[in-house]
Amino acid sequence: MNKIILIALLVSSWAFSQQKISLQQAEQSFVKNNLQLIAQQYNISAADADIVQAKIWELPQASFEANIFNPENNTFLNLGPSKSLAVQQLFLLGGKRKNEVEFAKSNKELSQLQFNQLLFELKSQLRESFYSIYFDQKKLENIDSQLSFLTDLVKAYKVQTAKGNIALKDQVRLQSMVLDLNNEKLQIRNSIFTELQNLHTLTGISDTIIPEMSEDEVQLLIKNQPLISLDELKKIGLEHNADYLYTLKSIENSKSYYKWQKSLNTPDVTGGLQWNQNSGIFHNEINFTVGIPIPLWKQNQGNVQKAQILIEQSQKNTDYQKQELENKITAAYQNWQNNYDQYFGIEQTDLNNLNAVYKGMQDNFRKGNISLIDFTDFTTSYKETVLQIDEIKKQVVISAEQLNQLIQTPIFN
Repeated sequence: MNKIILIALLVSSWAFSQQKISLQQAEQSFVKNNLQLIAQQYNISAADADIVQAKIWELPQASFEANIFNPENNTFLNLGPSKSLAVQQLFLLGGKRKNEVEFAKSNKELSQLQFNQLLFELKSQLRESFYSIYFDQKKLENIDSQLSFLTDLVKAYKVQTAKGNIALKDQVRLQSMVLDLNNEKLQIRNSIFTELQNLHTLTGISDTIIPEMSEDEVQLLIKNQPLISLDELKKIGLEHNADYLYTLKSIENSKSYYKWQKSLNTPDVTGGLQWNQNSGIFHNEINFTVGIPIPLWKQNQGNVQKAQILIEQSQKNTDYQKQELENKITAAYQNWQNNYDQYFGIEQTDLNNLNAVYKGMQDNFRKGNISLIDFTDFTTSYKETVLQIDEIKKQVVISAEQLNQLIQTPIFN
């Protein structure tokens, strides 16, 4: 009795912890709670700090000069009337500070694009997991419906087999169908569990999530078609895909780095003022000081050459990224088109007929109008068909989302 109560409490607790959510609610939780996205935002803040740092001038240097040991009378710290004080400031020439700031700003733009790409990738993962769970749950509903009928049938057959009215092989045949359905159910539940774990991580929701969509929303997702042609999709993808834009911006970033490194070859000037009490030509004289390195060679030439190489590398990476993105868009579009055509190649009347015939087979089998072999053969075919239809629906929606993820701008009506 205590075990029964405990099980009941566990089941009720699990049911209570379930949370039905729409896709919009899942996305809101994702933006608010996703730790990976939050961590990526710190890179943008760090890039802002680099811009601030690049604008800061070097600190002026102050120096004081006085006697520490007088060898004539062997005294220490004989400050006397001979002291000097100097203040110097380094002045950067050749646009070094400006170029460093521009390079830091370019790095921030790269960080923003990295954030945008991560946002699109994670949001796409969320939607794919959401859709996968939804359609897999529909598969479970179909399986549970068939299991309910077959389980009752097996119970009845066991009674008749015990009485000797039905052969044991018929009972075993039905039990095999039940076992097959339970195996299908287990595989689908494992798939749902995997996607749920991903959804929990993405949204930060700890309760069991049950994706919820209306039938109108589902039909709209399935029927959606791109508003433009494949060539236009490629063009828009090149304009909006953050991963590709990152490689384009990398070229500008490399050029900014090259410009900064080249400016570092320009000698800088150190200027300042010096007060001298008695050790100069005049008493309490004030002098100005200027210092500049002698540019006998380009001390930053190696880094300049490296920057030139990075520009060429960025250009090649961009060419490759463009080619890869266009190929991915083509493949994703074709994948969506194949799934779309496959689903809408199925006539709705055929689906209605399939369900009607299945219901008629159940009724006629109860009445003994058809044989066990005919019933089990048809039931197996029916099971495979309805599961395939739900899988096709899922693939239509997911393939559309994969195309969305590449284009990264609304393309469906």
